[in-house]
Amino acid sequence: MSMPDQAPNAEQAAPAQAESKAEQDIHALVHRFYDVVREDPLIGPVFTGHIADDAWPAHLATMCNFWSSVLLKSKRYDGRPLPAHLSLGTITDEQFARWLALFRPVARRTLPAPQAARAIVHAERMADSFRMSMAFQRGENITGMRPLPREDTSWSPPPAG
Repeated sequence: MSMPDQAPNAEQAAPAQAESKAEQDIHALVHRFYDVVREDPLIGPVFTGHIADDAWPAHLATMCNFWSSVLLKSKRYDGRPLPAHLSLGTITDEQFARWLALFRPVARRTLPAPQAARAIVHAERMADSFRMSMAFQRGENITGMRPLPREDTSWSPPPAG
């Protein structure tokens, strides 16, 4: 039996270090992504127009909790993201596509490959879900709405010949 004041053994420390590294990666993803977003001429104004300068730290903390819940199953986020996004007004397909175009490379540069792939797939599904929900709330017929284009790097065509 270990004493409470003893340092954890290597087996106990490894999961905590891995979780800490994973949380650090998520923190980096969120902060780098929103740095890029705020500078983007197409979608930056959507964010800066709805999030006050002094509210960004809280928003970034919420986004870290959200992605921690998605990627690590941490259960740190217990919210409902859609209602806040419904109040934004019309977000165009071009803006959703730009959000994804900015997110994908930041995820790939910041997260280990398997987590980056999971984050990208989740972001793509979330973008489609939000698009459909926002259009439905505006009274649009969404039955013919197609998903945004995917950037599937896991598939390549078979070799010719």
